[in-house]
Amino acid sequence: MKKLINILITIFLTLVVASISWGEEKKGVLPDPGMTIDSSTALVITDPQNDFLSPKGVTWKVVGSSVTENNTVEHIDQLLKVAKSKGVPVFVSPHYYYPTDHGWKFGGALEKLMHHIHMFDRKGPLDLENFDGSGADWLDLYKKDINDGKTVVTSPHKVYGPESNDLALQLRKRGIDKVILAGMSANLCVESHMRELLENGFEVMVVKDATAAARVPEGDGYKSALVNFRYMANSVKTTAEVVTEINAL
Repeated sequence: MKKLINILITIFLTLVVASISWGEEKKGVLPDPGMTIDSSTALVITDPQNDFLSPKGVTWKVVGSSVTENNTVEHIDQLLKVAKSKGVPVFVSPHYYYPTDHGWKFGGALEKLMHHIHMFDRKGPLDLENFDGSGADWLDLYKKDINDGKTVVTSPHKVYGPESNDLALQLRKRGIDKVILAGMSANLCVESHMRELLENGFEVMVVKDATAAARVPEGDGYKSALVNFRYMANSVKTTAEVVTEINAL
């Protein structure tokens, strides 16, 4: 009897230790909240413009390899096409700089660079002279879907996030509280849009292979963004997964 009791005690203690060890291990695992795509969901694309996504764009030397490896151009196109086919509202948050914006007295590292290389430059808010095909214009592949009279093109954001434009207003006015987020670039405008939308009470699903980022001596912006997407977004999916979910609506 005593031997049996000792055996039972040993088993019990083994299970307790195993349970504690398993619990300690699970403490470092982030939960996956998930996000259900439904009638209150919209697709938001940031900066689908030539300066980011075309080999002729002013940033291609630093973003081109990431765009190519992720098939970013094709994946954004797939998201636009499936959203249009299933009636999912599409919003574009573009980046434009007008001559008056070059009068800013200070800015961060990337702001300074963008102004220096004339990224997203336009003649003015009401002037489309030389706009067609410029770095600030949409990639040709996307023009049919963006210029269909149904896509909501917001006022431009000026640094990285949508705090300076009307994206949140446009979403709220249409009863949207869930966002599928993609576009350029991962650790700048996409991540900044994700953060601000979350702070404003939206659920956000980031499409991790429908974005890309610069690779510079200081680091790979895309890899940096992936960490924060996982830390903060309600869901992080691939384009194929999102397309499947939308097609199931």
